[in-house]
Amino acid sequence: MLHALRSGATGFANFLRDHARWLRRLQWIIVGFYLTLLVVPALLPLPDRTASVFNSLTVFAQFAFWGVWWPFVLLSMPLLGRAWCGWFCPEGMLTEWASEHGQGHAIPRWMRWGGWPFVAFSLTTIYGQLVSVYQYPLAVLAVLGGSTAAAMVVGYRYGRSKRVWCKYLCPVNGVFQLLAKLAPWHYKVSEDAWRHPERRTAAINCAPLVPLRHMKGAGDCHMCGRCSDYRGAVHLTPRSPEAEVVHIAQGDNWQTALIVFGLMGLAVGAFLWSASPWFITIKQAEATWLVEHDIYWPLAQNAPWFILTHYPDVNDSFSWLDGQVILLFIFGAALAVGGPLYGSLWMASRLLRGARPAAQCTGPAVHDAKGAPVGRANLHRLAQGLIPAAGVGVFLGLSATTLTLLHNEGVSTPWATALRFILLGLALAWSLRLVWRISASGGAALHRRVAALALVAAGTLPFCVAWLMFFVIW
Repeated sequence: MLHALRSGATGFANFLRDHARWLRRLQWIIVGFYLTLLVVPALLPLPDRTASVFNSLTVFAQFAFWGVWWPFVLLSMPLLGRAWCGWFCPEGMLTEWASEHGQGHAIPRWMRWGGWPFVAFSLTTIYGQLVSVYQYPLAVLAVLGGSTAAAMVVGYRYGRSKRVWCKYLCPVNGVFQLLAKLAPWHYKVSEDAWRHPERRTAAINCAPLVPLRHMKGAGDCHMCGRCSDYRGAVHLTPRSPEAEVVHIAQGDNWQTALIVFGLMGLAVGAFLWSASPWFITIKQAEATWLVEHDIYWPLAQNAPWFILTHYPDVNDSFSWLDGQVILLFIFGAALAVGGPLYGSLWMASRLLRGARPAAQCTGPAVHDAKGAPVGRANLHRLAQGLIPAAGVGVFLGLSATTLTLLHNEGVSTPWATALRFILLGLALAWSLRLVWRISASGGAALHRRVAALALVAAGTLPFCVAWLMFFVIW
């Protein structure tokens, strides 16, 4: 069975390699479809209440982008790796095409900063909420279109036939990178075969800038197949979905921030604020205080649509106070959910660090390959175990839009709440299993591992309570 899987995977990867032109043509078709849904609805009048997926291009585009595309692209990452990036992504296609015809400048140092995945994800998420990106085509044009335009500019300016934007600045690169670590497929590299190839092989272009010779995981790979059988050393291979997280992934400050404060904190606030009665309470309290002090400008609804939601024709406009309270809610959720979780990871890592082997206790402090103290490395490694829970949380938040659009089309979904809790429960169980396996790598005693697991489980409680309120209470 395993041999058949390996043989089939190798054959499929070689097919992708040998039919790269077909794949590029498919990508151009997707680019055309994407640009049509992005631009045309922004030029049309807003649909009325009778509009549906079947009679309104605007509603169809809304369903395509937010009801199907984004939630199921996320779902594809732990199933297929970053196949979306290498096979279908219109933004990746356009930035690579621009790079092929661009200036070819060297990639600047500022672009290589490791914090961009977290910062870009956070800014895009927050801005999307301020302009109501799930509801209005102009907001979609600003968020997705702005990202695509920036990708093309970066591609034209930097690199030669490379996806520089995808590697460093794409707002979802960090998210995709994390989720792809759970994929049951990866391109395995034999360094021995690389050093001693049996035959000469023409040079290949790895557009996402992956150091192929030393590639260990699937986080950066776009699964495009261009490197299949390169030097007889690179082969698409099945693996355990837990292998990379448990045995390879080390994590770092920014990946931990993205998991804990981004996907499990800030994103939760972005999904929950519109349904929360706390938002109304905070807004009313602030508005009352402003009126009592004769401060009225924050109550004005005069911001342009590309700063705050402003569609008076359909009686939907945000005041400056709305924007401020949205930001307060989102950042508050990031701290309320991410803070306890980070604290639990820190305490668990300290507990596991106390189990240093005796041979190391008399020497200097132990550091990992990147020079970080072992305790900090443990924290980041433990955070990698939370990837399933973080990914499912974002999927559930995005799929709420899917369910809303289905309800608008008259589709009943009585099964949704039960399915949500099943998915969330399975993801949390998988995350705790990964944390348990990671905790074994340092040689800690059983009681320390149990205590560390209990701490991490306790740290996820605010995350669970937030979704409980969203699904049931609110």
